[in-house]
Amino acid sequence: MAPRRFPALSLSSFAPASSRSSNSARGLLPAAVLLAFLGLMSPVQAAHADVAVAASADGSPSVRAQKSAYVETRLFFGTVRPNGGPSVTRDEFQSFVDESVTPRFPEGLTVQEGHGQYRDGHGIVEREDSYELILFYPVAQRASADMNIEAIRAEYTKRFDQESVARIDHEVTVDF
Repeated sequence: MAPRRFPALSLSSFAPASSRSSNSARGLLPAAVLLAFLGLMSPVQAAHADVAVAASADGSPSVRAQKSAYVETRLFFGTVRPNGGPSVTRDEFQSFVDESVTPRFPEGLTVQEGHGQYRDGHGIVEREDSYELILFYPVAQRASADMNIEAIRAEYTKRFDQESVARIDHEVTVDF
């Protein structure tokens, strides 16, 4: 038996006619869910159907399009000093954020406390408390943000005698 062929579908073809004519995203999320249910779209594709659900002023759900391309950068700061000495304290780290990070990223940031481990330059597994710093910035600001992030990493390693600060970057779509 030959596989069934389906016509090419777009999410807007499932939106109510009034939505299509006004170019609104209303109706696209239910369409994405329907396509995923029918197996015409994967659940991952449906989850990234470029819409967000939010509550309107009266509490009813509303849909708005997500259109902002951002870079998410995560930095991981260890607290154990490889050459001995006291670990970086919570107050020392907060001072570092206040003096070195906030002036470079005044739009906002998130800091999370963590616990991790890594193999140091001498082959020893170090377990330590750590901090994760999360930044979001527009893709168009990537070059200037990159310079600031590298300055933050260099300053932390020097100031607190660290071997490195881990960095992860990836592009995301953000709606504020």
